[in-house]
Amino acid sequence: MPGGRLTPEDRRRIATGLTQGLGYAEIARQLGRPTSTVSREVTRNGGPGGYRADLAHAATVVRSRRRVARPRRSEKPPGADEYGRLPAVVGDFSAQFAELFARTGVPKMAAAVLARLYAADSGSITAGELVRYLRVSPATVSAAVGYLEGQQLIRRERDAGTRRDRYFLDESAWYRATLASARANESLAAKARDGATVLGMNSPAGQRLLGMSEYLEKVGLDMVRSAERWRTQLGA
Repeated sequence: MPGGRLTPEDRRRIATGLTQGLGYAEIARQLGRPTSTVSREVTRNGGPGGYRADLAHAATVVRSRRRVARPRRSEKPPGADEYGRLPAVVGDFSAQFAELFARTGVPKMAAAVLARLYAADSGSITAGELVRYLRVSPATVSAAVGYLEGQQLIRRERDAGTRRDRYFLDESAWYRATLASARANESLAAKARDGATVLGMNSPAGQRLLGMSEYLEKVGLDMVRSAERWRTQLGA
Protein backbone atom coordinates (compact mmCIF):
# COMPACT_ATOMS: atom_id res chain seq x y z
CA MET A 1 0.00 0.00 0.00
CA PRO A 2 1.27 3.55 -0.67
CA GLY A 3 3.20 4.89 2.28
CA GLY A 4 3.72 1.42 3.79
CA ARG A 5 6.94 -0.53 3.95
CA LEU A 6 8.34 -2.02 0.79
CA THR A 7 7.69 -5.74 0.49
CA PRO A 8 10.03 -8.35 -0.99
CA GLU A 9 7.82 -8.34 -4.11
CA ASP A 10 8.16 -4.53 -4.35
CA ARG A 11 11.93 -4.88 -4.23
CA ARG A 12 11.91 -7.55 -6.93
CA ARG A 13 9.88 -5.23 -9.15
CA ILE A 14 12.33 -2.40 -8.47
CA ALA A 15 15.25 -4.65 -9.45
CA THR A 16 13.41 -5.71 -12.61
CA GLY A 17 12.68 -2.10 -13.52
CA LEU A 18 16.33 -1.12 -13.08
CA THR A 19 17.40 -4.03 -15.26
CA GLN A 20 14.99 -2.81 -17.94
CA GLY A 21 16.47 0.68 -17.75
CA LEU A 22 13.38 2.33 -16.29
CA GLY A 23 13.71 5.56 -14.34
CA TYR A 24 12.79 5.97 -10.69
CA ALA A 25 9.60 7.84 -11.56
CA GLU A 26 8.32 5.08 -13.86
CA ILE A 27 9.15 2.34 -11.35
CA ALA A 28 7.43 4.34 -8.61
CA ARG A 29 4.34 4.80 -10.81
CA GLN A 30 4.11 1.04 -11.39
CA LEU A 31 4.39 0.39 -7.65
CA GLY A 32 2.04 3.19 -6.68
CA ARG A 33 4.76 4.72 -4.54
CA PRO A 34 6.39 8.15 -4.30
CA THR A 35 9.44 8.55 -6.50
CA SER A 36 11.47 9.51 -3.43
CA THR A 37 10.73 6.11 -1.87
CA VAL A 38 12.22 4.27 -4.83
CA SER A 39 15.16 6.65 -5.11
CA ARG A 40 16.01 6.29 -1.42
CA GLU A 41 15.65 2.50 -1.54
CA VAL A 42 18.03 2.13 -4.48
CA THR A 43 20.57 4.67 -3.20
CA ARG A 44 20.95 3.05 0.21
CA ASN A 45 21.22 -0.47 -1.26
CA GLY A 46 23.98 -0.36 -3.85
CA GLY A 47 22.73 2.16 -6.41
CA PRO A 48 21.24 1.47 -9.87
CA GLY A 49 24.12 -0.79 -10.90
CA GLY A 50 24.40 -2.79 -7.69
CA TYR A 51 20.84 -3.08 -6.42
CA ARG A 52 19.73 -6.63 -5.53
CA ALA A 53 16.29 -7.28 -4.11
CA ASP A 54 17.32 -10.06 -1.72
CA LEU A 55 20.26 -8.14 -0.25
CA ALA A 56 18.19 -4.96 0.04
CA HIS A 57 15.50 -6.81 1.99
CA ALA A 58 18.09 -8.47 4.27
CA ALA A 59 19.72 -5.10 5.00
CA THR A 60 16.34 -3.63 5.90
CA VAL A 61 15.70 -6.49 8.32
CA VAL A 62 19.08 -5.85 9.98
CA ARG A 63 18.36 -2.14 10.32
CA SER A 64 14.91 -2.77 11.78
CA ARG A 65 16.38 -5.07 14.43
CA ARG A 66 18.67 -2.28 15.54
CA ARG A 67 15.71 -0.11 16.51
CA VAL A 68 15.15 -1.31 20.06
CA ALA A 69 12.11 0.25 21.72
CA ARG A 70 12.53 1.27 25.33
CA PRO A 71 10.08 -0.45 27.66
CA ARG A 72 7.52 1.59 29.54
CA ARG A 73 8.49 2.45 33.09
CA SER A 74 5.84 0.10 34.48
CA GLU A 75 7.38 -2.87 32.60
CA LYS A 76 10.81 -2.64 34.22
CA PRO A 77 11.57 -5.20 36.93
CA PRO A 78 13.22 -3.96 40.15
CA GLY A 79 16.92 -3.24 39.65
CA ALA A 80 16.65 -3.14 35.85
CA ASP A 81 18.20 -0.44 33.71
CA GLU A 82 16.28 1.90 31.40
CA TYR A 83 15.88 -0.88 28.83
CA GLY A 84 14.49 -3.33 31.36
CA ARG A 85 17.69 -5.41 31.63
CA LEU A 86 18.92 -6.85 34.89
CA PRO A 87 22.68 -6.66 35.60
CA ALA A 88 22.85 -10.46 35.82
CA VAL A 89 21.51 -10.78 32.26
CA VAL A 90 24.14 -8.39 30.90
CA GLY A 91 26.83 -10.15 32.91
CA ASP A 92 25.86 -13.63 31.67
CA PHE A 93 25.87 -12.48 28.06
CA SER A 94 29.26 -10.77 28.47
CA ALA A 95 30.77 -13.94 29.97
CA GLN A 96 29.46 -16.15 27.16
CA PHE A 97 30.57 -13.66 24.50
CA ALA A 98 34.03 -13.44 26.07
CA GLU A 99 34.35 -17.23 25.95
CA LEU A 100 33.60 -17.23 22.23
CA PHE A 101 36.15 -14.47 21.58
CA ALA A 102 38.72 -16.50 23.52
CA ARG A 103 38.05 -19.53 21.32
CA THR A 104 39.09 -17.48 18.29
CA GLY A 105 42.52 -16.87 19.82
CA VAL A 106 41.94 -13.62 21.73
CA PRO A 107 43.66 -13.75 25.16
CA LYS A 108 41.19 -14.47 27.97
CA MET A 109 41.31 -11.07 29.69
CA ALA A 110 41.31 -9.15 26.40
CA ALA A 111 38.27 -11.21 25.38
CA ALA A 112 36.51 -10.21 28.61
CA VAL A 113 37.23 -6.52 27.98
CA LEU A 114 36.02 -6.74 24.37
CA ALA A 115 32.82 -8.53 25.37
CA ARG A 116 32.11 -5.95 28.06
CA LEU A 117 32.55 -3.13 25.55
CA TYR A 118 30.06 -4.73 23.16
CA ALA A 119 27.56 -5.13 25.99
CA ALA A 120 27.85 -1.43 26.93
CA ASP A 121 25.20 0.74 25.23
CA SER A 122 27.72 3.57 24.89
CA GLY A 123 30.31 1.28 23.30
CA SER A 124 32.87 2.78 25.70
CA ILE A 125 34.27 2.17 29.17
CA THR A 126 37.07 3.45 31.41
CA ALA A 127 39.94 1.45 32.88
CA GLY A 128 38.53 2.03 36.37
CA GLU A 129 35.16 0.65 35.36
CA LEU A 130 36.86 -2.42 33.89
CA VAL A 131 38.83 -2.98 37.09
CA ARG A 132 35.63 -2.90 39.15
CA TYR A 133 33.60 -5.01 36.74
CA LEU A 134 36.22 -7.69 36.02
CA ARG A 135 37.65 -7.61 39.58
CA VAL A 136 41.24 -7.59 38.40
CA SER A 137 44.22 -5.29 38.91
CA PRO A 138 44.81 -2.10 36.87
CA ALA A 139 47.94 -3.73 35.44
CA THR A 140 45.87 -6.66 34.13
CA VAL A 141 43.40 -4.29 32.49
CA SER A 142 46.27 -2.27 31.01
CA ALA A 143 47.75 -5.39 29.40
CA ALA A 144 44.36 -6.45 28.01
CA VAL A 145 43.51 -3.07 26.47
CA GLY A 146 47.05 -2.81 25.13
CA TYR A 147 46.55 -6.05 23.22
CA LEU A 148 43.19 -4.89 21.83
CA GLU A 149 44.65 -1.55 20.77
CA GLY A 150 47.48 -3.35 19.02
CA GLN A 151 44.92 -5.40 17.10
CA GLN A 152 43.02 -2.16 16.29
CA LEU A 153 39.86 -3.56 17.85
CA ILE A 154 39.49 -0.62 20.23
CA ARG A 155 40.76 2.96 20.50
CA ARG A 156 41.38 5.25 23.45
CA GLU A 157 40.42 8.86 24.05
CA ARG A 158 40.92 11.16 27.01
CA ASP A 159 37.73 12.15 28.87
CA ALA A 160 37.29 15.89 28.50
CA GLY A 161 38.66 17.81 31.46
CA THR A 162 40.17 14.74 33.14
CA ARG A 163 43.29 12.58 33.03
CA ARG A 164 41.15 9.49 32.61
CA ASP A 165 41.30 7.37 29.46
CA ARG A 166 38.15 5.98 27.93
CA TYR A 167 38.17 3.02 25.55
CA PHE A 168 35.88 2.77 22.53
CA LEU A 169 35.01 -0.01 20.10
CA ASP A 170 36.41 0.46 16.61
CA GLU A 171 33.28 -0.01 14.49
CA SER A 172 35.31 -0.79 11.35
CA ALA A 173 37.43 -3.49 13.02
CA TRP A 174 35.55 -6.47 11.57
CA TYR A 175 35.61 -4.93 8.11
CA ARG A 176 39.41 -4.62 8.32
CA ALA A 177 39.67 -8.14 9.75
CA THR A 178 37.73 -9.50 6.78
CA LEU A 179 40.04 -7.73 4.34
CA ALA A 180 43.09 -9.00 6.22
CA SER A 181 41.78 -12.55 5.99
CA ALA A 182 41.16 -12.08 2.27
CA ARG A 183 44.75 -10.86 1.80
CA ALA A 184 46.03 -13.92 3.68
CA ASN A 185 44.03 -16.12 1.30
CA GLU A 186 45.54 -14.30 -1.67
CA SER A 187 49.06 -14.96 -0.38
CA LEU A 188 48.33 -18.65 0.14
CA ALA A 189 46.74 -18.89 -3.29
CA ALA A 190 49.78 -17.31 -4.96
CA LYS A 191 52.20 -19.63 -3.18
CA ALA A 192 50.08 -22.67 -4.02
CA ARG A 193 50.07 -21.66 -7.69
CA ASP A 194 53.85 -21.26 -7.58
CA GLY A 195 54.09 -24.72 -6.05
CA ALA A 196 51.95 -26.18 -8.81
CA THR A 197 54.32 -24.68 -11.38
CA VAL A 198 57.43 -25.96 -9.58
CA LEU A 199 56.08 -29.47 -8.98
CA GLY A 200 54.39 -29.77 -12.36
CA MET A 201 50.86 -28.79 -13.30
CA ASN A 202 50.07 -32.35 -14.42
CA SER A 203 51.40 -34.07 -11.31
CA PRO A 204 49.01 -35.10 -8.51
CA ALA A 205 50.67 -32.61 -6.14
CA GLY A 206 50.52 -29.87 -8.76
CA GLN A 207 46.82 -30.50 -9.41
CA ARG A 208 46.10 -30.43 -5.68
CA LEU A 209 47.93 -27.12 -5.26
CA LEU A 210 46.27 -25.64 -8.31
CA GLY A 211 42.84 -26.52 -6.95
CA MET A 212 43.74 -24.97 -3.62
CA SER A 213 44.90 -21.79 -5.35
CA GLU A 214 41.73 -21.41 -7.42
CA TYR A 215 39.50 -22.01 -4.39
CA LEU A 216 41.29 -19.49 -2.17
CA GLU A 217 41.36 -16.87 -4.92
CA LYS A 218 37.61 -17.10 -5.47
CA VAL A 219 36.77 -17.17 -1.75
CA GLY A 220 39.04 -14.20 -1.08
CA LEU A 221 37.41 -12.20 -3.86
CA ASP A 222 33.94 -13.07 -2.54
CA MET A 223 34.97 -11.96 0.95
CA VAL A 224 36.14 -8.56 -0.28
CA ARG A 225 33.02 -7.99 -2.38
CA SER A 226 30.73 -9.01 0.46
CA ALA A 227 32.56 -6.84 3.01
CA GLU A 228 32.42 -3.79 0.75
CA ARG A 229 28.75 -4.32 -0.09
CA TRP A 230 27.58 -4.79 3.48
CA ARG A 231 29.74 -1.96 4.80
CA THR A 232 28.03 0.37 2.34
CA GLN A 233 24.53 -0.92 3.01
CA LEU A 234 24.77 -1.01 6.80
CA GLY A 235 26.48 2.37 6.83
CA ALA A 236 23.55 3.86 4.94
